[in-house]
Amino acid sequence: MAYTLITANRNYSSWSLRPWLLMKALDLPFDDRIEPFAAATNYAAFRSFSPTGQVPALIDGANGEDRTVWDSLGIILYLADRHPGVWPAEDAARAFAQCAVAEMHSGFSTLRNDCTMNVGVRVEPHIHSPALNKDIARLREVWEQGLDRFGGPFLAGRTFTAIDAFYAPVAFRVRTYGLDVGPTAQIWVDHMLAHPAMQQWEAEALAETWREDSHEAEIGAAGKIIADYRAM
Repeated sequence: MAYTLITANRNYSSWSLRPWLLMKALDLPFDDRIEPFAAATNYAAFRSFSPTGQVPALIDGANGEDRTVWDSLGIILYLADRHPGVWPAEDAARAFAQCAVAEMHSGFSTLRNDCTMNVGVRVEPHIHSPALNKDIARLREVWEQGLDRFGGPFLAGRTFTAIDAFYAPVAFRVRTYGLDVGPTAQIWVDHMLAHPAMQQWEAEALAETWREDSHEAEIGAAGKIIADYRAM
């Protein structure tokens, strides 16, 4: 395989993190190409490599053909067809992981809007809305169910799979906003934050000097910024 994975800013791009982290965790080699968010909308520029004008996008250059695979879930499914370990091997764990990944891909809209990802800052958030509390409660339920059923330390068992990659951006959000997910789920959050690939992503995020006004406005609207560890 000859993969190129195109992602955006480490601080902001939760969707980019998902396939990047999975490929790192499964030791799938790829060329790492970053296209930073330069404006509030990057559609026209990103259309040069992604049909949706969004990141992430995977370019598979095998057999002399540059095949573009887009959308984080599309990339995960494409990789699962070609590499072992993307999904849990055990049937019940695999079914759970696939449902939870689909739920994350299509749901948790309030969490996304109210607690946007910014790896390098810490925020004292505004009072949570009922909708945000509902999302947090559901996260806790999913995580506790996976850990209790399959024994941890990952959400579907002993090994890192796609479900961990899809919920990994929320681990950063839990830390950024001090979200209370309960002691069992917090163990998974801490385990994820200590993962070498997550630490690599975080180190690169902290080293970034890119700032994009609309993303910075979102984090400012979420609450009071109490710490910023990013390079200036």
